[in-house]
Amino acid sequence: MQNRIELTATVEREDTLRYTPAGLPVLEMWLRHQSRQTSAKLERDVVCEIQAVLLGEAAVKLAGTMAGNMVHCSGFLSQRSLRNPRLVLHIEHVEFVKG
Repeated sequence: MQNRIELTATVEREDTLRYTPAGLPVLEMWLRHQSRQTSAKLERDVVCEIQAVLLGEAAVKLAGTMAGNMVHCSGFLSQRSLRNPRLVLHIEHVEFVKG
């Protein structure tokens, strides 16, 4: 079973590119999503901020270019680490949204 998450959001801030102890490039960022959704036949404004991470070559390629831009991304949710249960979006695909 695959549970994909798709989200259009503004990259509020982006950390400096770092590398894991195994040498994998990691780019952490915070996404701000705003939309209007229908739930139980009622319209609702949705605003949230979610931490996201981009790994590998995409992280190297996009480092320093994300902050302030609107993106459409997809990936999966996972806990931040074994000791930290906070959810993080692991981005597997990202594209810039033209404004």
